[in-house]
Amino acid sequence: MSPCPVPTDLLPWALSCLGAVINEHTPALTVVAGDASNRRYFRLILAGQSYVVAEAPPATEKNEAFLAVREVLAGAGVKVPALYGADIERGYLLLEDLGDRLLLPELRVGSAERAYRPAFAVLRQIAAVDTAGLNIPAYDQALLGEELSRFPAWFVEALLGYSPNGEERDLLHRFYAKMIASALEQPRVLVHRDFHSRNLMPQEGERLAVIDFQDAVVGPVTYDLVSLLRDCYIQWPAEQVCDWALAQRDALHAQGLLQAVDNARFLRWFDWMGLQRHIKVLGTFARLYLRDGKSAYLEDLPLVIHYVREILNKYAGEEPVFDEFNSWFTGRISPLIARRDWSKKV
Repeated sequence: MSPCPVPTDLLPWALSCLGAVINEHTPALTVVAGDASNRRYFRLILAGQSYVVAEAPPATEKNEAFLAVREVLAGAGVKVPALYGADIERGYLLLEDLGDRLLLPELRVGSAERAYRPAFAVLRQIAAVDTAGLNIPAYDQALLGEELSRFPAWFVEALLGYSPNGEERDLLHRFYAKMIASALEQPRVLVHRDFHSRNLMPQEGERLAVIDFQDAVVGPVTYDLVSLLRDCYIQWPAEQVCDWALAQRDALHAQGLLQAVDNARFLRWFDWMGLQRHIKVLGTFARLYLRDGKSAYLEDLPLVIHYVREILNKYAGEEPVFDEFNSWFTGRISPLIARRDWSKKV
């Protein structure tokens, strides 16, 4: 399938935002790597300054939410792309060019502690946002449940071709209820909801810019932290992840952003929140492949499956429904996964 052409009015619109006009020296828009959404990004270099022009179809993209959350984060001191122009009706955005560096390629054994330090600081800035009065959705039971429903619909049935029976669906509902209850009992903060190494962009002076924040919600304090530390694109030793998580808890407490929480309870929140996220991601990545034709996400499924198995095994002895789900996943789902070419990394 050939790529969609650049809208003919996109460049003139961007230039008009900058008070410029097209002439024989005006450069064309060049494509910038996209993401999992329907947004497309282009780079414009004008008078020695670089800009990013986004085409974000209003029918599918949360442009108003993007602008609202961008303003909230900027007000909290978080580095986000500056805004030079927006046309909500057409879905056009003119943004600061933050460059091409992502945090992911810069994460290395031995230097990860230093590389993550600005990310932990950003999470504390986000946690400090006063969410009272903000027009930002709650990460409530309905939304958490909708996310989990992607797992049987897209991963189990659509991708693996297995239809759970009534008893198995009852197991899923009981399993989901445990994770949702854990999420809802946590202190609530502003949640980016996709805070990982591909959405964090190192800048000069060791600042870290944040992108892709239009899905922000008010929800569990551990959500963004586990998204970062159990990243779907890079893995760290379990002991190191727990040490980082507890250090961030201590930093939040020291800043008055979190009341005292003991190690076992905080790590349980953290682990179960990550499990909810990764169960959801199995469905989301399958959907991105099957519905949107983005096959690269299949390569990321093995690590996500590893995380799911890791936490199930950790808590199976404590929670009967975790043990039930673990047995079902191992007995019914794992053999189907093993038949797939993308499973070889599991």
